[in-house]
Amino acid sequence: MDNINTTKSEDRRGFFRIDDEVNLFYKKIDAKLAEEPHHVSDNILNSCSLTTALETVSEESNLLLYRLEKSMPEVADYLRIVDKKIDLLAQAIMMQGSDFKENNTRNVNISATGIAFDCEEILKEGDYLEIKILLISYMTAIVTYGKVIYCKNSQSDNSQYPYVVGVNFINMKDEDREMLIKYVVKEQLHQIRDKKQIS
Repeated sequence: MDNINTTKSEDRRGFFRIDDEVNLFYKKIDAKLAEEPHHVSDNILNSCSLTTALETVSEESNLLLYRLEKSMPEVADYLRIVDKKIDLLAQAIMMQGSDFKENNTRNVNISATGIAFDCEEILKEGDYLEIKILLISYMTAIVTYGKVIYCKNSQSDNSQYPYVVGVNFINMKDEDREMLIKYVVKEQLHQIRDKKQIS
């Protein structure tokens, strides 16, 4: 019964899927490494989960700022400026010494359970990857493992990325998955609004 509920939950998460542009880095890894949760939680994810943690704190502080704005608007404005400074520092820390490169983005189709992305090389079905995703509009980095489920020729004329690779996420941290779900849902709503305005 639990397996059925888990499958239904994953299906619902997969339903929320968007086309987007992100900064993405990947590298092939050994299958044993990808299936070790202890390694994931204790090593490669620690640095990139900084922005995820900051986003969670920001959500809590926004509620307090909303209340404070009514009684002490100048203090609320000052705290917003401080919050922006912290965001800029987080961005600098994340970009410095990381695998991300400015202006190196890929087209992706992403959900909480997996991602399809433009790729410069052929990957084999069953390959395991370490994946680092920078959600540009949120300046949030998510790091996880993934398993390649397909690799096919791209339909676009982009010579830099002649292939499209589909990957299922493996051992993603719960807080990063929740962040990704929020991101995908918000972006999907924005895209729906934009389409309505155009029509």
